Amino acid sequence: MSFTVLIPARLASTRLPNKPLADIAGKPMVVRVAERAAQSGAAQVVVAADAPAILQACAAHGVRAIATRADHPSGSDRLAEACALLGLDGEDVIVNVQGDEPLIEPALIGAVADLLKNVPLAQMGTAAHAIKSVEEFINPNVVKVVTDAQGLALTFSRAPLPWWRDGFAQGITQLPTQPAPLRHIGIYSYRAAFLRAFPRLAPAPIERCEALEQLRALWHGHRIAVHVTDHAPGPGVDTPEDLARVRALMA
Repeated sequence: MSFTVLIPARLASTRLPNKPLADIAGKPMVVRVAERAAQSGAAQVVVAADAPAILQACAAHGVRAIATRADHPSGSDRLAEACALLGLDGEDVIVNVQGDEPLIEPALIGAVADLLKNVPLAQMGTAAHAIKSVEEFINPNVVKVVTDAQGLALTFSRAPLPWWRDGFAQGITQLPTQPAPLRHIGIYSYRAAFLRAFPRLAPAPIERCEALEQLRALWHGHRIAVHVTDHAPGPGVDTPEDLARVRALMA
């Protein structure tokens, strides 16, 4: 299936300044991400940048990049602008790969793109893997997803879901078994027409409550297909400690 990978990249990171340009084994992180994405079978990989320094770094390593506005309120707005600049619309498939995932598996990118071929009902696709520990299950920074019989998302939450009726009576000491809880992985595929329209949808109350933008799509009646993988993704980079960990793994 033909698809485009878009990698949003901005310099203004509060926890790790100039994050896209952080050196990992001799190359900027955003270049490492683009190289992984290029192995996914994508027709094209494009970095959507907010600063000339990112454009220059990509050009120096043969990675295609386009300039987008620096004042976008969210990554979705940046992606929508990139779609317009590239002339992507209608049923064209876009995969959003975050610019701080230098260890992302190329096969996962392809699998999330294929969701929109295999599930015509869905306007978006994403991924998840099984939660293995109670610590992950109760951590609000670990987003959970619950799916229906067709593998379509019913909801996303920071709360421990699913939850069995008598769970609180015995405290959170074990994981539910049926259905097994799933950890959401932050990779998305979109039909281009939907992605271009998404920023114009009104934010949903549940989205504001949970601080999860994907809930806006569900709130407005759009469906999100979920690919469940057996493998947890490699660590992303949000902090200097994360960067040190990834550098060690890449070395």
